[in-house]
Formats: sequence, structure tokens, C-alpha cells
Amino acid sequence: MADSSRREIEDLVEVLNRHHLTELEFEKKGVRIRIRRDHVPAVSSHQVDGSKTVDTGSPLERPVPILSAEPAHFLTVTSPIVGTFYRSPSPDTDPYVEEGDLIKKGQVLCIVEAMKLMNEIEAETDGKVVKILVESTTPVEFGQPLYLIDPLSGS
Repeated sequence: MADSSRREIEDLVEVLNRHHLTELEFEKKGVRIRIRRDHVPAVSSHQVDGSKTVDTGSPLERPVPILSAEPAHFLTVTSPIVGTFYRSPSPDTDPYVEEGDLIKKGQVLCIVEAMKLMNEIEAETDGKVVKILVESTTPVEFGQPLYLIDPLSGS
């Protein structure tokens, strides 16, 4: 690979990271490049100047600062698609779950609407809803964290 091509790809990766994108496609002179970043769990963490930093282990990503350290055993429920996040089945009904609620595997947590289809997002394990990370009616991206679940509190 020529140095100029390599530099162009590195520039695209930088754009992807800087703008917190999950996917980027670029075409030039009949050559199409698609860069996709899946949500990668952290493999190690480092303490830097009193703030926690997580290293994802990917050579294309830099360590990402975390504002608040969550216990490692919390599970993150992420959006499987791009769409609009809804905490309840309709505007005049109660949310499916609230922070502090105990949940069961298979229980509906929310809806993500995509192209007029309502996709129910279900709990993958028993547990307790620790934190709701998204406001209702907010657009969400693929892989965006929606909930923190404490599976140890489910029993």
C-alpha cells in the first residue's frame, strides 16, 4: 500500500473517531473504502492523572476518557439499530422500566423505532436497572449504550 493511500485511510479513521461515528464509507477514483467500528468491550484500563482511561485494545483507537467509573460487572444494553428511542409504548403510558427496577430476562426495556417499525429491546438477563442513559424520543446510533444493568441484583 502506498504511503499516500495509507495516510488517507488513517485520516478517515481519525474522522471516524473524532466524530464518534460507527461507520464511514468513502469512494475515490473507483475505489470504495468502508470503515466500521463495532462496540468493543474494554480489555484493560489505566489510571491517568486521577481520571480513568479505557484502552479498547484496537490499534486504530486511542484511549477514551470515562467521566465516571462504573463497576465492571454492570452490563450495557446497546441499541442494535439506528432509530428513535422510546421508553414507553405510547406517550400517554408509563415507561417500561425505571432506574432501580428489577427486571427479568426477556422483559421489554424500550422500543427503538426504525423506518416506522417498532423494535422491542428486551433484557438479556435478570438484573436491576442501574442507569438509563438516553432520554425518550432521542435519536440513537447502532451500538449506543441505552441502559446499565446490574445482573448481580437480579436474584
